Amino acid sequence: MTQTTYCNEYAQVSRRAFLGRSLQAAGGLLFGNHLLALPTWMPRLHLADPHIGPRGDTLVCIFLRGGADGLNIVVPHGDGRYYDLRPTIAIPRPDDGPANGRALDLDGFFGLHPALEPLHAIYQAEDMAFIHATGSPDETRSHFEAMDLMERGAASDGNYSGWLARHLTTLDTGNESALRAIGVGDMLPTTLSGAVSATALQSIADYHLQGQSEHVGEMAALLQTLYAQDESLLTAVANQTFAAMDILGQLDSASYQPKGRAYPEQEFGQAMQMVAQLIRADVGVEVACIDLGGWDTHVAQGGAEGQQARLLAELGAGLAAFYEDLADIIGRVTVVVMSEFGRRAQENGGLGTDHGHGNMMMVLGGGVNGRTVYANWPGLHDEQLVGPGDLAITTDYRNVLGEILRKRLNNPLLDEVFPGYAVNELGLAVPRT
Repeated sequence: MTQTTYCNEYAQVSRRAFLGRSLQAAGGLLFGNHLLALPTWMPRLHLADPHIGPRGDTLVCIFLRGGADGLNIVVPHGDGRYYDLRPTIAIPRPDDGPANGRALDLDGFFGLHPALEPLHAIYQAEDMAFIHATGSPDETRSHFEAMDLMERGAASDGNYSGWLARHLTTLDTGNESALRAIGVGDMLPTTLSGAVSATALQSIADYHLQGQSEHVGEMAALLQTLYAQDESLLTAVANQTFAAMDILGQLDSASYQPKGRAYPEQEFGQAMQMVAQLIRADVGVEVACIDLGGWDTHVAQGGAEGQQARLLAELGAGLAAFYEDLADIIGRVTVVVMSEFGRRAQENGGLGTDHGHGNMMMVLGGGVNGRTVYANWPGLHDEQLVGPGDLAITTDYRNVLGEILRKRLNNPLLDEVFPGYAVNELGLAVPRT
């Protein structure tokens, strides 16, 4: 897909508009979304009885929207063809060029983009792992279709729910918190759409209503309007909203002091801080979803410096601050980073990369078998590439997510979370005891 084609697609269907038309918009209410009141035409979930078990890790899912270039994030510096395909934007080998611009070696074959230097120490401490040549088997190169398929768990049975919603529906931990599932932003991601209550948060401060009585009046008026339309919707959404407000109103975000480095001031860093504060406050968060956009680098992507490097620096700083902040409880937190697809193996004429296929994923936490890059590397020679010249996928992303759900979140019902798919575990997670 060319830059012009993508710009037209994005102009016609912005991410907010796309999500706004998705299922969660049907139940949206100011601070929260309750997803039990689905339209009559919408396919329902048909799940087995939920598994009853102890609550596992808090799972934080970070989605790099736009198709992040995994080949320049986790660099295959041991594959010489990488440098042939990217004469301008390739990341130099760990032993080549200025020290601050080289890939940070991971295992002798793969290296980390230098802008992710804060993550290198976490990897060395065995609390971080990378997965390469991974992604969704569907070969679409449309951002929105790829995102939708991945967030729904590539369900092939007409199921319109998200994979995280199915996880929460099939696992009964006895947790009735209004904040069991949160999406940081003004809309819930598709991964949380389905038969489960979830809350979209912009910031903790929003829930304080700043002590102004007129805000309470506005809320009451809105609820009255909804009551006139649907009493059952009022009950569900009002309870969800006010329960969340009650919890969050007791938290003082302004005085929160992270235990490690300061969080970056950018939106992503502040989102990570909010999630960390909620986890530390033990208010019942089981899953949290955060987006970081801007990865559609068709033009002027850059190599060790430039557009992508700046985004990676923001990602790395936010993850490192989160890890240091929760260091004493990181054994019960797992973070997953993914993107809808990777980029073309060969750089284009605009010194960027076009939409591709295979990509990388990151997993961070105290329950990770870290200091490892999990990869069945397919190679980058012409006969090894797929489609118009893309990295092949040798590890389905559901293998990564499924193993984490079973071993770290105590959910054995993977066939209900990923219907029609048999998870093949990689050994990247330690079973939770």
